[in-house]
Amino acid sequence: QAGLSPETLEKARLELNENPDTLHQDIQEVRDMVITRPDIGFLRTDDAFILRFLRARKFQHFEAFRLLAQYFEYRQQNLDMFKSFKATDPGIKQALKDGFPGGLANLDHYGRKILVLFAANWDQSRYTLVDILRAILLSLEAMIEDPELQVNGFVLIIDWSNFTFKQASKLTPSMLRLAIEGLQDSFPARFGGIHFVNQPWYIHALYTVIRPFLKEKTRKRIFLHGNNLNSLHQLIHPEILPSEFGGMLPPYDMGTWARTLLDHEYDDDSECNADSYNAPAKDLEKELSPKSMKR
Repeated sequence: QAGLSPETLEKARLELNENPDTLHQDIQEVRDMVITRPDIGFLRTDDAFILRFLRARKFQHFEAFRLLAQYFEYRQQNLDMFKSFKATDPGIKQALKDGFPGGLANLDHYGRKILVLFAANWDQSRYTLVDILRAILLSLEAMIEDPELQVNGFVLIIDWSNFTFKQASKLTPSMLRLAIEGLQDSFPARFGGIHFVNQPWYIHALYTVIRPFLKEKTRKRIFLHGNNLNSLHQLIHPEILPSEFGGMLPPYDMGTWARTLLDHEYDDDSECNADSYNAPAKDLEKELSPKSMKR
């Protein structure tokens, strides 16, 4: 439980059923299940890594193991996505520089990290939607190293202003499914809210298409604000929001988070390729996680 403030320790106890007295036992119970899935290459099974999955599933051992298995299974099934999985990869780097994703400096009143996406920034000529998804997953890998965020979680705000119908046409069912599987079903993060603002009618229509594929818990946390920023401010205080969202802070600098990742040398040359999934289990901290980042 290193790295948690007293307040967050108490929150973990109350909300996540985290018990310091049984922590090692909880972790070991999940680790013991690894042998039940010989078809999956579990590249990391160290205590700190398993703990984030337990926190994501409120210390329900089987659910935590299922998420751990899906995490590695997703990577095995989408090997190309995780080749050159680093901030300096050209597609990922450009997506990061355009704010996919951005991260606000201030946490919300629940201690959650606020991620922002300005959808119209996508430059189709320079990188793909898959690159955007890779940049988001890479960013989450970096952020989830923070134990506080493992407990408190994240909030996502997507601004659809000026997102064109042509851009929207690229959001194919297969692409959306890839994103849902990667973020909802295969990553150990707690998302407390997903907020759409300034969404045009075709994004509304798209949401009705993907809604059946979302878990009930996810559906309850998606808010469609349209042009009504007041409803956004009721959930996220304007004091911590940039002016694009009707907040009191200056406009968001799109390159902020990209510089953080690149400055911290999150560009390890090792890659997650087909061979690594057939290799013996070992600590691949440098492959799947960033070098430790100063907060």
